[in-house]
Amino acid sequence: MKVVLSVEALAPVLSGIGRYTWELATRLPAQLGQGQISYMRQRHRVGNPAQLLDGSWKAPKTGLNLCGIKVKTPRWLKERQLIASCKGQVFHGPNFFLPSFADRGVITVHDLSVFKYPETHPIERIRHFEAEFTKSVQRASHIITDSDATRAEVIAYLGWSPDNITAVPLGVSPTFKPRSAQDVAECMARYKLIYGQYALCVSTMEPRKKIDALLVAYQRLPDVVRQRHPLVLIGGAGWLSEKLHEEIARLSAQGWLHYLGFVPEVDLPFLYSGARTFVYPSIYEGFGLPVLEAMASGVPVVTSNRTSLPEITQGAALLVDPDDIVALTQALDVALGDESWRQPAQQRGLTVAMTYTWDKCIENTIEVYAKVSQ
Repeated sequence: MKVVLSVEALAPVLSGIGRYTWELATRLPAQLGQGQISYMRQRHRVGNPAQLLDGSWKAPKTGLNLCGIKVKTPRWLKERQLIASCKGQVFHGPNFFLPSFADRGVITVHDLSVFKYPETHPIERIRHFEAEFTKSVQRASHIITDSDATRAEVIAYLGWSPDNITAVPLGVSPTFKPRSAQDVAECMARYKLIYGQYALCVSTMEPRKKIDALLVAYQRLPDVVRQRHPLVLIGGAGWLSEKLHEEIARLSAQGWLHYLGFVPEVDLPFLYSGARTFVYPSIYEGFGLPVLEAMASGVPVVTSNRTSLPEITQGAALLVDPDDIVALTQALDVALGDESWRQPAQQRGLTVAMTYTWDKCIENTIEVYAKVSQ
């Protein structure tokens, strides 16, 4: 069984889908066998996906040599070549989409937020989905989702047979684990943080993550609590977030809010394990990988009671309605100060996180490939 993996999501700064794609790209060869998997980006083969992370990959120049003159390959011929090169192979699009030349296609649909919450996405992204998602679904033989919650939504939205949609939960890297104050001392010093004293949220600054609600709730905590336990935000600037960034700047001046933006990936496990609590009030998630990473780091979690998050946390997190500011404030107060809840929550989180591994994700994904290739 040969597989072509689309690696469009790989970039020097990995998103959640980028992390998923990278785990597939690096782990599938060992499971499928040498020479059984190839990679494609921008309609070109990629020999080494790692070059996409360091920015060294360049799309090769293609063309025909006619009587010593290099001419551009006609689009129709290039399309025919691509179709021939993928014939009989399972083509996996791990980021929603399949190209026109894909054969025996599999797509991973991480969520339906573009359709359920279009107001939380840039218009360019909405138009791209409107133009390409339906075509990709029509080309696909099978759909993978990250959770049972998303699987149920996709079945209802697309009207597909449940037999052709499989939930394959994501995994968590072993680099996310509990660490002592000594283990993270160097990282804490660089970011001017105190081990075990700050609340952490790792999220793109986009509307559906409800960072605005988190800021309102955190302001309702007593001043002494906020000064002792500052809130640390990590994540990209996002979109539709101009007012949010203005509020972040205003509150940062008060000393209890720190926005770090993107941080190097090697620092993330240390920043997770140094936190006192992790909070993630998103109104909609297909999986919620940061929540899993926090639990694996031994950090008590406050998260939303919406969509896949109750399923993924399996009773280990303190669930709250993200639209209920009073409830969110109360949950933060418990997570920061109630040791009778915090210590059991840490252990439950670790136990739950151990059930999610990338190896298991890869094994279940290969089972889908095998079904499609028959």
